[in-house]
Amino acid sequence: MKRCSKGHSLSDKNRADRIPYGNAGLFDDPWLEPFVEIIQSRLSKARKTSQQFTQGRSWQSAADYHNRFGLHRSGKTWVFREWAPNATGIFILCPANQWKPSDDWALTRTGEAGIFEGRFPEHCFAHKGLYRLWMVWDGGESDRIPTAATRVVQDPGTLIFNAQVWAPNKAYHWQTDHFIPPKAPLLVYEAHPGMALEEGRIGTWVEFAEHLLPKIVHAGYNTLLLMAVQEHPYYGSFGYHVSSFFAPSSRFGTPDDLKYLIDMAHGMDIRVLVDIVHSHSVKNEVEGLSRFDGTDFQFFHGKDRGHHKLWDSRCFDYGKPQVLNFLLSNLRFFMEEFRVDGFRFDGVTSMLFHDHGLGRDFTRYADYFGDDVDQDALNYLFMANDLVHSISSRAITIAEDVSGYPGLAAPKAVGGTGFDLRFAMGIADMWIRLLKEVRDEDWHLGTIWFELIRHRTEEKTISYVECHDQALVGDQTLMMRLMGERIYTGMQISDTSAETLRAVALHKMIRLVTLGTAHKGYLTFMGNEFGHPEWVDFPSPGNGYSYTYARRQWSLKYDPTLYYCGLFEFDRQMIA
Repeated sequence: MKRCSKGHSLSDKNRADRIPYGNAGLFDDPWLEPFVEIIQSRLSKARKTSQQFTQGRSWQSAADYHNRFGLHRSGKTWVFREWAPNATGIFILCPANQWKPSDDWALTRTGEAGIFEGRFPEHCFAHKGLYRLWMVWDGGESDRIPTAATRVVQDPGTLIFNAQVWAPNKAYHWQTDHFIPPKAPLLVYEAHPGMALEEGRIGTWVEFAEHLLPKIVHAGYNTLLLMAVQEHPYYGSFGYHVSSFFAPSSRFGTPDDLKYLIDMAHGMDIRVLVDIVHSHSVKNEVEGLSRFDGTDFQFFHGKDRGHHKLWDSRCFDYGKPQVLNFLLSNLRFFMEEFRVDGFRFDGVTSMLFHDHGLGRDFTRYADYFGDDVDQDALNYLFMANDLVHSISSRAITIAEDVSGYPGLAAPKAVGGTGFDLRFAMGIADMWIRLLKEVRDEDWHLGTIWFELIRHRTEEKTISYVECHDQALVGDQTLMMRLMGERIYTGMQISDTSAETLRAVALHKMIRLVTLGTAHKGYLTFMGNEFGHPEWVDFPSPGNGYSYTYARRQWSLKYDPTLYYCGLFEFDRQMIA
């Protein structure tokens, strides 16, 4: 095994960050030897940023944005704080002042830079009361939603978003107090609460808890990956254009309803992970963070760098301490307030690279160790993993990264970034490519085997045939791809045509071989375990606001005359 050459020797000042070599070391790979100094430098910078952020405090004490800012009750007084460095004035708007700024509802600057505070008598706010902010800055003024709002609702008539006071007389009473997640390999059930019903409407947290959780248990999965949790103005964004990061989406119910879902899941021995979106934010200004204080660079990079052109969204500036506090506090909030068991971090590739990894194949190790890596984003990912695991050693973090960044899902102690697992995203792409471009009889088993087991030995992965990405509009589910239009006429078990039998057999075998070669985890998107037809398309002007493809046809898997029933039973026994 090669050691670090003299050309890559480590200075004494970096010795504490030294990557251990040997069987337990991350970079036993000789191809990484030319990049050892870069790796060491990144680790050292991440550690330095962590120390500057915590300043000797615990992670829980340092990540306190949600406790410092927003609306909080203190005895018989309500205290509201906001961070808005460029603002010259902030007023609370509510029914009591006819939604007009007044001196009685003005916040005042504190001694801390950019922080405003107001103290109000107990009668000024009540449970479920609505409010928002009126922000004033040099050259402009506008409505805004508080950055740390924990409940945001939309008026069905005016469509205006407002923050809502959530302070019930009785706090939610948890039924499952000391949940210990199952130790078995992760069997992940990815699900969207709004499209979880068969009816053509938006489902709720409570309906998911009472109707979907039993299905997940029966199917044999032990981990729920819950999508679209954070508030997002546009339902059709699949939850990825987040506006209010601390507010569970109100279109699915109340914060207590989400707690009920997680509580019930824990009672059924199901771990709950949240699909967290810290890679970007919606560009909306009134109900989002963009231009919150009148500048385009408060939470985000300024000018072009602050805009993700493909996603039409804003890109965080991870180099700002208050932005780090905001995002880290967001993780802490969901773990402590809602008792979630971890997170899948969306869009990690976009975070890691200045060009967001767009249009790149990442075929060389040099692709990961150039100047185009965002060190500030990498620092944040190190810190996020440290925070999550400091709150709970049983918590799980998963990275969604298409680039294959080395060591992303390896412990920091051996040179990694600290994620527990990463998505094996190339597997799903391989199956689609084979089905679209290669005849069945020409599939090369060696190539398939290579892709199925392709991962660094020190990194744990989650394999899957299809997650939600593979079924979005413009694409289709695996079974739809296998059957084509025949899925509407050829799924009766009385149909023994070669086309149908081929599709059913391949659906089973593709899933079986993917599970059998999985390295620590396996995932399915809800409904795909029984070969759900068609694709996912949320209501929009383009489809006449139809829910036809934004639901799950559960009745198919219960019909014994259809192959869907057998496909579900195969999947259930496969993962048992």
